[in-house]
Amino acid sequence: MSMMGVLVNTVTVVAGSALGLLLKKGIPERVTSAVMIALGLCTVYIGIDGALSGENVLIIIASMVLGGIVGTLLDIDGAINRLGKWVERRFQRGDGGQVSVAEGFVTASVLFCIGAMTINGAIASGIQGDNSIYFTKATLDLCSSIMLAASLGFGVMLSAGFVLVFQGLLVLLAGVIAPVLTPSAIAEMTCAGSLIIIAIGTNLMGLSRFKVSDYLPAIAFAPLLCWIVSLF
Repeated sequence: MSMMGVLVNTVTVVAGSALGLLLKKGIPERVTSAVMIALGLCTVYIGIDGALSGENVLIIIASMVLGGIVGTLLDIDGAINRLGKWVERRFQRGDGGQVSVAEGFVTASVLFCIGAMTINGAIASGIQGDNSIYFTKATLDLCSSIMLAASLGFGVMLSAGFVLVFQGLLVLLAGVIAPVLTPSAIAEMTCAGSLIIIAIGTNLMGLSRFKVSDYLPAIAFAPLLCWIVSLF
């Protein structure tokens, strides 16, 4: 087991976010708005590309419905937004009012942690001690965090904490979850997460105001339902 890949990935998100925040100060508002639209379009594309990896429509439908129900009852979106507002008050780091700390945090966290690379990297690091996948992911996340922080602000840097905890737990539990995370389960997890990413993209473009955080449990329901289906 090796946590080096997770630590490197976390550091690159912090470093990229810091650089993006520095760049943000010199960007005119009209340019920032244009970049937000561009990021939204690219995010929708990423979501559509990932969603096509799904193999069982019924599992995805059930995962999204159950995830939405659980997330709404738990008010995950409300909790994250309250935390974001507390951070804004605590550090007085409003980013021009265009996006909240919570929106930047959720957007970056989902984009950095959803996908086959995250799961496969955790299994390789946790079982084989091979960090090569996470090192590659760290390079990609460095570039992404610069662009995201330049548009979405301080919340993107906070997502480094989520990257550390989420990926760290996956590595620690790799031996336990590996048998459950079959290629089919990973495909359905990626599909569910990608549908959430599409919603994030439309939010970034101002076309919708989905409470995307409330659908995050769908990512956990996807492999669970795949396992249940495999029993029959």
